Amino acid sequence: MTTDTGQTSARTGNKMAISQEISYRLERLILDGGLAPEQKIPSERQLAARLRVSRSVIREALHELQGRGVIETRHGKGSFVSTMVPGSGDLREQGPLMHLFEGHPRTLYDLLEVREQLEGQAAFLAAQRATNLDRHRITKAFRALEETDPLSNARPDHGFHQAIVEASHNPILVHVLNSLKNMMLMTVQASVANLNPRAEMRKKIVLQHRQIYEAIISGRPASAQKIAMAHVRFVSQAMRDLEKEGSTLIRIPVEQEALGDQHHAHS
Repeated sequence: MTTDTGQTSARTGNKMAISQEISYRLERLILDGGLAPEQKIPSERQLAARLRVSRSVIREALHELQGRGVIETRHGKGSFVSTMVPGSGDLREQGPLMHLFEGHPRTLYDLLEVREQLEGQAAFLAAQRATNLDRHRITKAFRALEETDPLSNARPDHGFHQAIVEASHNPILVHVLNSLKNMMLMTVQASVANLNPRAEMRKKIVLQHRQIYEAIISGRPASAQKIAMAHVRFVSQAMRDLEKEGSTLIRIPVEQEALGDQHHAHS
């Protein structure tokens, strides 16, 4: 015999389980691009009708996502997907949505697609526009990359690409890539951790970096763009191939790397 209290408890537990399932589905919708950062989320009524659950379940699911910082509620306007980049101006900070994307297996390849296009364009512009000071900085960054142990050179690798971006003299391009700095660094870390230990891949990456460097320094925009894009495409395809072969990719959280940097800076 079931008591009224037992039935109430079961209903409450069931409602919580459904709301968690709904919050998970909304989270997947955001991760898969169905809802973009800063986009307004459909109303509780619309979501309830679409997902065939009660509005109280929707409210609970939205409350859960809001608590984790994935969405934000604006008074009188409704709920919105959080911004990818926090508005504080501190590029080292990352919002909860950024952390959510970092954990998604496909994000690494999405970021590499972005890098291929933007860094290709940056290399093209740097080859056209680099000043003597820019060329000096790119050379310094390239030498630092060459002199660092290839098994732990994520920061110099990123620094080399960053020097090229800054030499593009396109402030919008610089800002976009800076605002995604931590996520872009994550792709470099993945490349270093997974590809550099393999001699053939490491040799190819070293050669590609030298070719990018020489094309920019000698002022060959079309070559610089082509080689820079081919480099990022190679990294992406090589990691996809490793996964197809059954390897589990090493993904180093950016915070771990940042902590290591801080420790190094103070020691």
